Amino acid sequence: MCNLRSFFTPLLAVLLLQSLVVVVSAQGSATTWKTLTGNPPLVIARGGFSGLFPDSSSDAFQFATLASLPDVVLWCDVQLTKDSVGICAPDLRLDNYTSIAQVMQNKDKLYLVNGIPTRGWFTVDFTLNELSLIFLTQGIYSRSEKFDNIYPIQTVEDVANLKPPGLWLNIQHDAFFTQHNLSMRNYVLSLYRRVVINHLSSPEVGFLRSVVKRFNLNITKLVLRFLEPNVIEPSTNETYGSLSNNLTFIKTFASGILIPKSYIWPLDASNYLQPHTSIVSDAHKAGLEVFVSEFYNDVPLSYNYSYDPVTEYLNFVDYVEFSVDGVLSDFPVTPSATIDCFSGLGKNATPQVNLSVISKNGASGDYPGCTDLAYQKAILDGADVIDCPVQISKDGIPFCLGSINLYDSTTVAQSIYSNRAQTIPQIEAGSGIFTFSLTWSDIQSLTPVISSPYSKNELFRNPKFKNLGKFLTLSDFLALAKNTSSLSGVLISIENAAYLIEKEGLPVTDKVLDVLSKAGYDDPTSKKVMIESTNSSVLMKFRDESNYELVYRIEEDIQDAQDAALKDIKDFANSVVISKASVFPESSSFLSGVTNVVPKLQSHGLSVYVETFSNEFVSQAWDFFSDSTVEINSYVMGVNISGVITEFPLTSARYKRNRCLGYNVLPHYMSPAQPGGLMPLIPPFALPPAEPPNPVLTAPDVVEGPLPSHTASPPVPGGGATAVPPGAPNGLPKIGACIFLSNLAMLITILLLL
Repeated sequence: MCNLRSFFTPLLAVLLLQSLVVVVSAQGSATTWKTLTGNPPLVIARGGFSGLFPDSSSDAFQFATLASLPDVVLWCDVQLTKDSVGICAPDLRLDNYTSIAQVMQNKDKLYLVNGIPTRGWFTVDFTLNELSLIFLTQGIYSRSEKFDNIYPIQTVEDVANLKPPGLWLNIQHDAFFTQHNLSMRNYVLSLYRRVVINHLSSPEVGFLRSVVKRFNLNITKLVLRFLEPNVIEPSTNETYGSLSNNLTFIKTFASGILIPKSYIWPLDASNYLQPHTSIVSDAHKAGLEVFVSEFYNDVPLSYNYSYDPVTEYLNFVDYVEFSVDGVLSDFPVTPSATIDCFSGLGKNATPQVNLSVISKNGASGDYPGCTDLAYQKAILDGADVIDCPVQISKDGIPFCLGSINLYDSTTVAQSIYSNRAQTIPQIEAGSGIFTFSLTWSDIQSLTPVISSPYSKNELFRNPKFKNLGKFLTLSDFLALAKNTSSLSGVLISIENAAYLIEKEGLPVTDKVLDVLSKAGYDDPTSKKVMIESTNSSVLMKFRDESNYELVYRIEEDIQDAQDAALKDIKDFANSVVISKASVFPESSSFLSGVTNVVPKLQSHGLSVYVETFSNEFVSQAWDFFSDSTVEINSYVMGVNISGVITEFPLTSARYKRNRCLGYNVLPHYMSPAQPGGLMPLIPPFALPPAEPPNPVLTAPDVVEGPLPSHTASPPVPGGGATAVPPGAPNGLPKIGACIFLSNLAMLITILLLL
């Protein structure tokens, strides 16, 4: 194990230094900060970059200094060993974040911690020499374990020797160590003579008061760390909630407070934000800085933030009424970019990169897809193009819905139409109730359902509004887009056209052409129209009868494309939609490399759009640090794609306006991820198994015959379908639908109620 360690540390340094660029200061931000000092908020890296590497490991600390703002502060939770050595470790007990339970079996003990009987392997029972036999592991089980058992425990002085821009020591359990005849006070005061300590925090008032006169407060800031409001602080016998109302008392021994997020933005029982408290302004009036804890990219956020950590940080560092003085984060790259690149950024800021932001069923991450609310939200969020996946009703009305199967988007299985289920292998496996089985009036009566693609991970979308919205006809959709000046165009996708024409007698392509013409989209001065399909026959139909941009969607993940296939695509399409995995293939959620698919498509004169971008952290490779902005940036700056197709348009629209893209030199937190860059850091015994390669796109995959001609004769009864008994659909609903509000003001009113 030690030999592995000697190999991985220099390797990490080489890889990171090669992949990162010159540091650019956050002082380039145009924001006027409402912090106590007027300076930008600090980024405090809890245990280093502990969102990726084991907490308090050497590489976590080193990576944090390389991937963050130049004044990043390294946070060390100080624990004492049996021989009074200070180590950086997130908890008194070693068993949750080290290999000690396997190495030193049957050496766990039971102690009282804050009056609560607690069993585990405690630092006070082992000398530093004994702890040299164990290695750090990832203590949060939802994070990758691939970097476990590489890194030894770090002493406080090991971290200080890295010469970080700032060092923050947190003393969480002074009373516990005192009970075990170890003096944290003596240790800290001794360390202070050898090491620059920039911040010293503790939840224990008595500890801070005992050391305040021994520090130069111009060098070391003392900070009271607040626990939950109902917890009693032992020195004062007051709850922390009560102490938050006595800030002038805290000012007598501290220069700041460190508080959980909920002290500023409380949440209701449904995980929605409540109005903010006055604690930041009250603390600033008392002369106290306010630091905020509990920032994690990979823990579900308030639904108001739409799973976007940048949006959350902005609500603390760049709120209209206040800015906190620092944030404690496991992923310091995200607040670094938030502070430097996105703070003070208005919606009318000049785009810094040429990128088309295309909605996926509208803003379907926030509202049921393909409904008025989803489309209005996409427009408010800054989408350039809104999309309409065209379906067609039994009475020939084209409308927008993400799936031809109503099970996926509505509560049709619980409606009076539940007996209309059938199986149509030409469309999809399994049974469904299909749009062409109901009239438009029937479909309007259905209740929409928001998509929840990550519900198995307990990540749900905007539950308060999960069944709101009205479906739109294609005509209504086009009218909405035409009357919205901020939109550059619309994307209309058409699937299953051959089946609908031949089996159901519904000429969907002719219907779309007719509606587009009547809506005035034939006018060359009108908005751009993009026609998307996985079928070349559909695009050939439009090529012969219109001048729209034709977009070929490649359904499969591919590793390459034959030139013959690309030449064929160029004959009927102007651009291509590919999956994320066709650009950056993954192995066990780590990027394994980058394909040449994008440059090959571009070399044939095809624009490249990539789908589907979501904010939920489980949708992203570990290399993107559970940050949707890092992911988007890696596709844009890494391979120069033309556009993103996203369920959360706000994230992408804000990204392309970020000021850091206009710097002469990109800051490191706005550099694209290096595909495959993390793989060499994983020890050989923990490497994920190799994934089978994706297929190569060939000409036969692309070329197909023309669409069948439509005649006025009645469709084949049942369309070749097989009826199935009524019942619940297979699986859970995956894509939602929304409600129609008559105007934008009503939508804004709902948003303000969140």
